Amino acid sequence: MGKRILVQRRGRGGSQFRSPSWKRDGPVRYPPLEALSGRGYVVDIVHEPGLNAPVARIETENGVEFLNYAAEGLYVGQVIEIGRGAPPKTGNIMILGEIPEGTMIFNVEKRAGDGGKFARSGGTYAVVVGQKPEENKTIIRLPSGRTVEVDSRGRATVGIVAGGGRIERPFLKAGKKYHRARAKAWKYPTVRGKAMSPYAHPHGGGSHQKGGTPVPRTAPPGQKVGFIGSKCTGRGCVRARAQQKQ
Repeated sequence: MGKRILVQRRGRGGSQFRSPSWKRDGPVRYPPLEALSGRGYVVDIVHEPGLNAPVARIETENGVEFLNYAAEGLYVGQVIEIGRGAPPKTGNIMILGEIPEGTMIFNVEKRAGDGGKFARSGGTYAVVVGQKPEENKTIIRLPSGRTVEVDSRGRATVGIVAGGGRIERPFLKAGKKYHRARAKAWKYPTVRGKAMSPYAHPHGGGSHQKGGTPVPRTAPPGQKVGFIGSKCTGRGCVRARAQQKQ
């Protein structure tokens, strides 16, 4: 009798695969447009489990408190100017249509009021490339190098997300990665299917390790692993070589 493979158990969504949301301090996003304007103060800079950048707790003059990614150089007690008329200084939250070209920004809203979608990872930033005032669009270059147009009425924070260089530091010990995986709700460690026994995975078993053959896109769960609906499996196939390296 076989067993359910990891892909099936993950898809079922048991408790061990769910994100530990009870550890979170709250959503990192801008409040609604009408509730965010004027000046604010950095109350605290906290570590948010599961995120890869420090988070600043900001409180505005009218009593609204929210979480935003901390900019490099941000400190507790710093005054944050928010909304229209704010100068392009590090940590300030500005309207995209008022940000000068060439300014580095992060936590950029795709649509006005969505809370921030782009450039939110530690050490990343987007750059304002140009403005289209007649269309209410702002052109920004994302960390990937791709250029997109976003709503000029949206908001963004000036600066670079703190926590850069995190991925350059190795884990060194398996235990460190284990605890990181617990915070991020990863299933760790991940065992290759070809290293398993035949009862545990379709690729398992045999005197010599080898992968499976392509499976149809309509294959049932438990069989649908490896090359799914692939017509490219030979030695000259780039995807095949990439999977063999994994």
